[in-house]
Amino acid sequence: MSDSTHVPVLQNDVLRYLQPRSGQVLVDGTLGGGGHTRLLAELVAPDGFVLGLDRDPRALAAAEQALAGRPVKIAHANFCDLPELIGDLGLSAVDGVVLDLGLSSDQLADGTRGFSFDASGPLDLRFDPTQGEPAWRLLERLREKPLADLIYQYGEERFSRRIARKIVEVRRIQPIRTAEQLARLVRSCVPRSHGHGIDPATRTFQAIRIAVNDELGSLQRALQHIPDCLRPGGRFVVISFHSLEDRLVKEAFRDDPRLQILCKKPVRASQQELAENPRSRSAKLRAAARLASSAARSGCFD
Repeated sequence: MSDSTHVPVLQNDVLRYLQPRSGQVLVDGTLGGGGHTRLLAELVAPDGFVLGLDRDPRALAAAEQALAGRPVKIAHANFCDLPELIGDLGLSAVDGVVLDLGLSSDQLADGTRGFSFDASGPLDLRFDPTQGEPAWRLLERLREKPLADLIYQYGEERFSRRIARKIVEVRRIQPIRTAEQLARLVRSCVPRSHGHGIDPATRTFQAIRIAVNDELGSLQRALQHIPDCLRPGGRFVVISFHSLEDRLVKEAFRDDPRLQILCKKPVRASQQELAENPRSRSAKLRAAARLASSAARSGCFD
């Protein structure tokens, strides 16, 4: 798979806040289809390079082929492990980091891993199939209350208890092993809002995916450690797609004495980008710069 269908969001804003230039070392912590990396690599060439990280082996294989010949180093890693990775490369710090969180279009298009609601393959939902447990096993082992709490906490799904009860009832008769099965079950529990285009299964899938991949834990560790990887003046850009992620980023940037906030409000997609790439609808970009010291900062943001 060398042709990515993923269109990176907020590309112009990433460039505006990351300010890439020749000779820099930048990190794309969520390589995916390589869209952001490709743009950054062109601007740091010929003397700099981009370190591209991803947990998904298939994404890495595709990106390595697509980015061949460009100043890019690729690693199979979680972005929260960046301090160890730059140390392995003999670097003391980097000039900028971008994280484009969440799911890529390529992962949604892969029917063998359960990311798409109508996928008939195994309900896996792991970014890295070599780590952790698949989603179907999580659904099989959790009792009703912990399952309901998980769906409510990570999916902000108000019908979580109804969904968890139904999952427990169904799995007594038949194992829930595919995305198609789970989506059909959730839709039977959640009324579809009139005029609302989001599938009723969206929040439940989000919750289970977050749990299986420890996405919020990884983000919290990254927000804690990545500022120490930045040179003074280095930029840290994060694009999130739901309120749980955005809240963590907002609070971390606001409270971290190592960082200076660069945009008081989250940057959203323009009308033109929304028309061209509907995935950008829920994207929020926040940016900060590494301070030379832990000097006090002024201002706050929403």
